[in-house]
Amino acid sequence: MINAAFILKAEHFQEVYGHECVAEVSRHAKVLGATLLTTEALVAQPPAWLEELEVLFAGWGSPVLDAALLARMPRLRAVFYGGGTVRPISSEALWERGILVASAAALNAVPVIEFTFGAILLSFKRVWHHARAARLRRTYEPLRTLPIPTGSGATIGLVSLGLIGAGVAERLRACDVRVLAYDPAFSDEQAAMLGAELVSLEEIFSQSDVVSLHTPLLPETRHFINAGLLNRLKPHATFINTARGALVHETALIEFLRERPDVQAILDVIDPEPPLRESSLYDLPNVFLTPHLAGSVGAECRRMGRAMVEEFNRYLRGEPFRYAVTRDQLARMA
Repeated sequence: MINAAFILKAEHFQEVYGHECVAEVSRHAKVLGATLLTTEALVAQPPAWLEELEVLFAGWGSPVLDAALLARMPRLRAVFYGGGTVRPISSEALWERGILVASAAALNAVPVIEFTFGAILLSFKRVWHHARAARLRRTYEPLRTLPIPTGSGATIGLVSLGLIGAGVAERLRACDVRVLAYDPAFSDEQAAMLGAELVSLEEIFSQSDVVSLHTPLLPETRHFINAGLLNRLKPHATFINTARGALVHETALIEFLRERPDVQAILDVIDPEPPLRESSLYDLPNVFLTPHLAGSVGAECRRMGRAMVEEFNRYLRGEPFRYAVTRDQLARMA
C-alpha cells in the first residue's frame, strides 16, 4: 500500500481536508503520522517515517520542500497542494527531482473571479460610494447631480490574464462592455479568444472605467503600480485589487486617492495585511477594504481538498492530473 501524509498547519488542515478527506485517502494508502503532521512538529522533530513517504498532501502553511527536506523524503513522488499557488512550498530541488505537483489553484481562482466580477458590476453604479453617503447623510443624493458610469458601454481593464484575469474576462462576455487587457505573455489572438483587446499598461489606466489587478507578485512586479499609472485614471474610475497588496506602491496610492476623491478603490489585499492601525486607508472615504476574503473560505476551501483527493485517485490510476503544475506554469502564478 502506498504511503501518504498530510503536512500543513492544523487550522488549514481542518479548513481544506478534514477527516473525510483522510478517510478517502486511507482507502488506498497508509496515512503516516496517523492523521496529520503539523508543520511545527515537522520542524521541531522530523519523524523517521519521512523516508517512506511517497505522496504528500500539502496546503497553506506547509513547509518549503527544499533540498534539505526532500533529502529526508527519498521516495516522494507526488505533491497535492490544497491551495492556490505552490510558490510558498516550491524550490529548485522539487522540480529537479521530477516530483509530480498538482494544485487547487484553479478552484481557488473561482471565488476570486466571482468576487471581482461582482465588484465590477457594483462599481458601474458606484454602490459603495452611495451606500456610505446614505449612511453618513441619512438621505440620498439626487442621482441627476451625480456621474453614474453604468455598465452599458463601459471599458474594463484587466492587468494580467492568468487563471483569474482570464476567468473575469470570460464572465464579462455577458456584459455590454469593452475589455482591455495587459499581459506580455499573451498574443493578440489569445486575448481575442477571451474577448479582450491587448493594450499597454498605460492605456489600461487611461482608457478604463474599471481597472482590475490580477498580476502575480514577482520581484519585477513589486510596486509596479505607481503614481504615474494611477494618475492616468479617468474621472470617477474604479481601481480593484484582489491579487497582492505589494503590487501597488501604497504611499503613492494613498496620496493619489486623497487628491482624487472621485476615484474609488476596492482593496481586498494590502501590504501589510491588515493595514497598520495608523494607515490612512481606514480614513479615506473612497477606499473600501475587505480582509483578503476574495479567495476560498468555508466550503470553498473544502472544495480544494476534495479536488486534491481526486487528483490522488488519478495518480493511482496512472491518469494525467487535471490540475498539474509545471515549473514553467509556476512563473505565472501569484
